[in-house]
This record gives sequence, C-alpha cells and structure tokens, in this order.
Amino acid sequence: MGNGSAFLRSTRKMSAVILAGGKGTRLKPFTMTIPKPLLPLGDTPILEIVIQQLVAAGVSRIILTLGHMAPLLMACIGDGARWGVAIEPLLEPEPLGTAGSLRAIKDLEDNFLVMNADLLTTLDYEGMFDYHLRRNSIGTIGLSKREVLIDYGVVRTTSSGALDDYIEKPTIPYSVSMGINILSKRCLDFIPATGKFDMPELMLAMHRAGHPVHCYETDCYWKDIGRFDDYQQASEDFVKDPSRFLVRRAAAHR
Repeated sequence: MGNGSAFLRSTRKMSAVILAGGKGTRLKPFTMTIPKPLLPLGDTPILEIVIQQLVAAGVSRIILTLGHMAPLLMACIGDGARWGVAIEPLLEPEPLGTAGSLRAIKDLEDNFLVMNADLLTTLDYEGMFDYHLRRNSIGTIGLSKREVLIDYGVVRTTSSGALDDYIEKPTIPYSVSMGINILSKRCLDFIPATGKFDMPELMLAMHRAGHPVHCYETDCYWKDIGRFDDYQQASEDFVKDPSRFLVRRAAAHR
C-alpha cells in the first residue's frame, strides 16, 4: 500500500452504524425468541463477530440501531467495554428504514460505515474505507460478485427478428449489495425529516443530484444470513475455521 493510503489510515477516524432492528421473519421460528443479530454461528452470536471485526479494523465508535427485542439485545451486547469500543444504542420507536435512522444520530463523523448486523464476511473494511476517501465519495456501496446459470439456450435477435446470437446455457455474472456502505455526513441532506427511508433510495437520490457514488466490488466471502439455508451454511463455514473471519484479511476490489 502506497504512501497516500498510509496517510489516510493515520489520519482518519472510523465509526460504524450497525442496523440491528429487524424482526428476522424469514428465520422463524428461531427469531421468535432470539433477535436475528444474536443468532449464533457455532457458539458466537453473529453480531459479536461483526463487532470484533470492526474493532480489528480500527472502529472506535459503534451506533447500534434497535427495534425488535431491543432490551434483550442490549443486555447481551452491553456498552462494548469488553471489546474496547464504545457502543451506543439508538432505539427506533417505529421502523425508519436502512437510512432513515441516520438522521437521529448525533455527532456523526465526516465519513462513517453503515451495515446490516446479520451477515458474515471477510471484507477488508479498512480497504473499503480508504477507497471511499480516495474518491471523495458521498457514498460507497459494497458489492459482492455472483453468477447465475441459465438452464436454457439463450437466443438474441435483432429488431427485425433475425438471429443475432445463440448461447447454450450461459453463466451470467452480476453484482449484489452486501448491505455494507460508507457514507459522507453530507448524505443527511438527502434523508427526509420524517418517515421510512431506505439505503437504495438514498444512494439513488445522491447519484441523481450529481454527487459521486462509487461501488467497491469484492470477491471476499459474504453470506447474508436472512434465509435458513444461508444461515446454516454461514454457521458451518464459521465453525470450520473461525480464524478466517476474526483475522483481518485483504479483499480483491477494483
């Protein structure tokens, strides 16, 4: 890493907003008595894994947005002292969306991370943060590479109905949002004063207003545990090699 990145690392301050207020309805009956962020991967709640990763990446302040089963969640997580980080709860009286809660946070840093609580990843958080700063972005979206196999022969035609191409069972690459974003405090100008507002709406609003929104594409490990199959796979992967997720690792990006 060059001198420019070293300078950024020595001067920036990292804080994170973890969105932990969802009900986890797709994981019932597990989430009927346990908040989804506290579901264990092996013996460790997924939220604890996320917190440990962020602390290892240099995050010194975490704001935890809460809704469903908030008292139970905070009783388990506490104030962050055991990890050496300040954890501040923010209770949403009603669901505000993945971006709406940001307007209620006091003293936000000039740039900060916002992420879902229910995911397992080996993302290089520091690398993504520096990528965001180098580009002077108002918002940066973490993207994971995916592929879908089409089980049919795909035929492309011209506007006149003539054959243009014929591809037998192609694999089509695409990118999906990881639920991990970095934002400039300038984003608050685009969040309505009331009502529910989600991250895609915020990113599109800033982009359409002509502000730089970038994407950090990575092939790191990433699982959203919102569905049972993904939760089961993430748990198996974590139990197999916890050090893979609790040791900071570089991730490829462009």
